[in-house]
Amino acid sequence: MRALLAASCAALAVAALAVAPNAFAADAITAQYRTSASGATTDQAEPWFKLVNSGSTSVPLSDLKIRYYFKSDTPDVGYRFACSWAVRGCGNVTGQFGTLTGGPADRYLEVGFTSGAGTLNAGADSGDLQLRFYRTNWGPITQTDDYSFRNQSSYSAWNNITVHRGGTLLWGTPPGGSPPTTTTTTTTAPNPNGPKLFDDFAYNNSSDSRIGQRGWTVRSGGGGPGVPGAEWDASRITFPTVEGQKVMRLDSWNNGSAAKQTELYHQRKFFEGTYASRVKFSDAPVFGPDGDHVVQTFFTITPLDAPMAPNYGEIDFEYLPNGGWGEPANVMYETTWETYQNEPWVADNIHNEQRQSYNGWHDLVFQVANGRVKYYIDGNLVADHGDKYYPETPMSINFNLWFISGGLQGSSAERAYQQEVDYVYFAKDQVLSPAQVKTAVQDYRNAGVTHTDNV
Repeated sequence: MRALLAASCAALAVAALAVAPNAFAADAITAQYRTSASGATTDQAEPWFKLVNSGSTSVPLSDLKIRYYFKSDTPDVGYRFACSWAVRGCGNVTGQFGTLTGGPADRYLEVGFTSGAGTLNAGADSGDLQLRFYRTNWGPITQTDDYSFRNQSSYSAWNNITVHRGGTLLWGTPPGGSPPTTTTTTTTAPNPNGPKLFDDFAYNNSSDSRIGQRGWTVRSGGGGPGVPGAEWDASRITFPTVEGQKVMRLDSWNNGSAAKQTELYHQRKFFEGTYASRVKFSDAPVFGPDGDHVVQTFFTITPLDAPMAPNYGEIDFEYLPNGGWGEPANVMYETTWETYQNEPWVADNIHNEQRQSYNGWHDLVFQVANGRVKYYIDGNLVADHGDKYYPETPMSINFNLWFISGGLQGSSAERAYQQEVDYVYFAKDQVLSPAQVKTAVQDYRNAGVTHTDNV
């Protein structure tokens, strides 16, 4: 009953909104709200919703729209919408932006549903809608002047969010001003000619000036992960020709106590799209005794700003040829991270594993789209993660080869392990199959292209 009264008052306040027809008289839809981005400023707003039907009739979700009102940030470069997770499926949730004038908000996000979202039954709720939006330049968003923002970490009814059915306001109080003048979608069809990164690693050595010019960093110095006191040795990354093709070789060494590890990483600018690399893993050292717990990788990562920071992201392929982390032998992990803290250790992630050898060359692909992270090895889907583990922020692309702390076998003899990388590829905002990735890479090579980056 309270929802109907609120809807009626709001309809009187905004002349552009129609009076509810008799067909909707039994509708009583309440918008519940919370946020997982509570700061005064943020790199992306995260309004999460539930719709609650306290009326006596069922309502198709495709009939309903939710509006979240905010003030645009300067310069107004536009906004993009994303669904991190939804009980009804992110593929059934849409997001568009509209404009207002003359009131405390000049923009709004309008959330809608496809027919696949189903029906909101009487006495039921929609389940979580974990949504987010960000500026197209990833600039900061000021939330304290946003009409619909509230620093609320648990769901409760919030009448600064409005719910509409057709032209009828069912719940909430709009911010006033003129009625909506435009509604523009931010979800466009993937552009087959859109931004991409391709690198064939045709460099001379780790000091080649083109590496840094192209956004890569060859890591040096200390720091984790790995054996305490280990050095990240840039000189041990080389670019030999293998079977007629230039590759990047990571070569990591230890003598049972000291260790030299290797890592190459790109600048942080990659988010949704398709990532791919052809990687040669090795089960045994190239010289010296075997048995160390060594990790060979292809991954993306967002730096951890603080323990359990919600905007941390990490997507990993990690191959442990000698086991480790409780595994006795060969294991491949696909791990998607929500967040973590070091002291005391808390890991919030989801993973799959394959307990077998991956010695030799393998095609690795992961797709980040529509609230899901899907991992492929040699064309086969091996993991599908999403929900809260879906990344929220741009990441860097990384390759490293390192030794697990406490995982060196007892010998003091020198030994070294190698991992080789044929290429790396990223297609922004496109979901490409492993076969399509192979075709794209071959097209670059046929055209004599060894590097491109317009991401």
